[in-house]
Amino acid sequence: MIYDAAIIGTGPAGLSAAINLKQLGKSLVWFGSAAFSDKVEKSEMIANYPGIPYVTGPELNAHFRSQVEKMELCITDKMVTNIMPMGKSFMLLAENEMFEAKCLLLATGVNATKGFRGELELLGRGVSYCATCDGFLYRGKTIAVYCGAKRFEHEVVYLAGMADKVYLYPGYKDCAVELPNVQRLPLPIRAVTGQDRVGSVVLSDGSEYAVEGLFCLRNAVAPATLLSGIQLDGAHILVDRQMRTNIPGCFAAGDCTGLPYQLAKAVGEGNVAAHSMVEYLAE
Repeated sequence: MIYDAAIIGTGPAGLSAAINLKQLGKSLVWFGSAAFSDKVEKSEMIANYPGIPYVTGPELNAHFRSQVEKMELCITDKMVTNIMPMGKSFMLLAENEMFEAKCLLLATGVNATKGFRGELELLGRGVSYCATCDGFLYRGKTIAVYCGAKRFEHEVVYLAGMADKVYLYPGYKDCAVELPNVQRLPLPIRAVTGQDRVGSVVLSDGSEYAVEGLFCLRNAVAPATLLSGIQLDGAHILVDRQMRTNIPGCFAAGDCTGLPYQLAKAVGEGNVAAHSMVEYLAE
């Protein structure tokens, strides 16, 4: 099946675009966490969202969830790790599945976790963002795993079932993964090293652990890694007033397009992007 549109991100920008595309009768595949925005969820009090003053983050996410359910929108809770332009469409790799869409919206937010030194250089040569895609390559081997959120713990368990030894560093509190072949790293990972392939990970104190692979399980993949050739302005995706990127058919909205990091701005950009996508499809 070829969808009219694909949306990556279930924060306010992605939600706004999904609502508008659904109302405008377009078929869409929507990728992201079914728990919606973690940033919104952690907000103690939001005072400047029009129409819903002084609302907590969990309360606002509950409103989002209710609207999604009433509109019968479906969220595909999978991590998109690669996007390939195919001329008139885009192919998206989400875990171990391929999806195709005529146009694309990046609403990935801002990834607060910087990549590790050496990560991009060794991507595809021992560094991976997808456990189910590449885990089988490390059967019986020693690997390191950075787990950026609790929602990825099942992937750590999956990798532990493949590998002989797993060095794990969770980027959050209360990690529940406790397995005989999983050893918790005492300090954060700062770098990954190797010549032709991954050979070790280096911690913040300079200590080194020999590994044959590193899995980085994060809420978002950096835009330049996700979609080769996309034009950036610093760490943000460069867009015009219609939320178009430099790649035809690819749009972006929300925090990933730059300051200010505000809910109302993200929702507005998602709305604009949806209408621009409809115009693109009509062309």
